[in-house]
Amino acid sequence: MKSILKLMAGAAIIASMHSAAVAKDLVVGVSWSNFQEERWKTDEAAIKAALEASGDKYISADAQSSAAKQLTDIESLIAQGANALIVLAQDSDAIAPAIEKATAEGIPVVGYDRLIENPAAFYITFDNKEVGRMQAREVFKAKPEGNFVFIKGSSSDPNADFLFAGQMEVLKEAVDGGKVKNVGEAYTDGWKPENAQKNMEQFLTANDNKVDAVVASNDGTAGGAIAALSAQGLAGSVPVSGQDGDHAALNRVALGTQTVSVWKDARELGKKAAEIAATLAGGKTMDEIEGVQTFNGGPKGVAMKSVFLAPMAITKDNLNVVIDAGWISKDAACQGVAAGSVAACK
Repeated sequence: MKSILKLMAGAAIIASMHSAAVAKDLVVGVSWSNFQEERWKTDEAAIKAALEASGDKYISADAQSSAAKQLTDIESLIAQGANALIVLAQDSDAIAPAIEKATAEGIPVVGYDRLIENPAAFYITFDNKEVGRMQAREVFKAKPEGNFVFIKGSSSDPNADFLFAGQMEVLKEAVDGGKVKNVGEAYTDGWKPENAQKNMEQFLTANDNKVDAVVASNDGTAGGAIAALSAQGLAGSVPVSGQDGDHAALNRVALGTQTVSVWKDARELGKKAAEIAATLAGGKTMDEIEGVQTFNGGPKGVAMKSVFLAPMAITKDNLNVVIDAGWISKDAACQGVAAGSVAACK
């Protein structure tokens, strides 16, 4: 009996030692470009939950839309002992020195939702060209001809050009055939809604308010464009696209002032990014990441190890999808909606 007890005790000690070895207590540092946007709070909650589940620690910094601050933020996260970094880049070129420092020190970097074109960094995002295609399809479906305005994302973010490329793939034939006329196109500095609103106001003035559709690249810029349209009494009559599934945008979809918000489930993106960061910090290679593929469609053509998630276009017709998924409550989505006007709001 004593020998059995000794064996059991020994096994328990070995198991305990094994658990201690497996539990690495990793520190994952997250550098946010502009945490004031609603959706990043959802991403953060998912990252935190995934790290908590694996027994790892979360630390973070908010660059407040400053590339210079993000550069020092990343260096600070490294100094705080980060074993891996998740970086939502404000300007991927400007922060390149910090990324190079991290990778030189053997600290894995996950470029989060925005491309950091460095082969030593992993890239996780949604298929942004397809997001752009979805935006253009829904707007074009609502308005198959006329004067179109393109409210693009930040010029420092490669996603802005991926989105625009996808939009133009869908609209090229109509533009070439003269059915659709591009009467205004501008980047939105920092993706800020107030900058999108100013651009939209200028396009409305330049075209004597004769704008038939707006292809806006995210929900923040869509909100700015809709504010400008509303001031001219045009909100609801001009189709507008967006993306991210922001709660305010989904309510606008229900109300009819926004045509589509391409939903990218940030909960899944955040969870996968945290898992990838911890996996790489634990010694796995990029090629061992589940679902990995090679992407070389960036401006410099650098081959990047990547994971892409699938987006979904949300319109009035399938608003129930985000409600059923617990992304937004029915009350929040349907606030102010006329009874019987939207199936998901009944």
